[in-house]
Amino acid sequence: MTGWRGLPGYLIALPATMAGMAKLTLVYGMRLLPEGEVTEVGEAPIKLANGRTAHVTMHVLEGSKDEIEKQLKTSLEAFFDFYPEI
Repeated sequence: MTGWRGLPGYLIALPATMAGMAKLTLVYGMRLLPEGEVTEVGEAPIKLANGRTAHVTMHVLEGSKDEIEKQLKTSLEAFFDFYPEI
């Protein structure tokens, strides 16, 4: 498995109401498992205040501690590059 780039669902459009907002919520989850243990990764549901459900695409990073930290930092920076208006 590789990093999150290329997995479906990672690029979403920001509603116009989010542009220029001072505070946002970043939803994420982490878990370390032995290499080779993960066979499938799915989406995680999120319940929104308006009663709707959204989904977060889960991403997998593999390697040594240093490699994972570097990949995570790169992925986080790239994620915010998608939203220059914030």
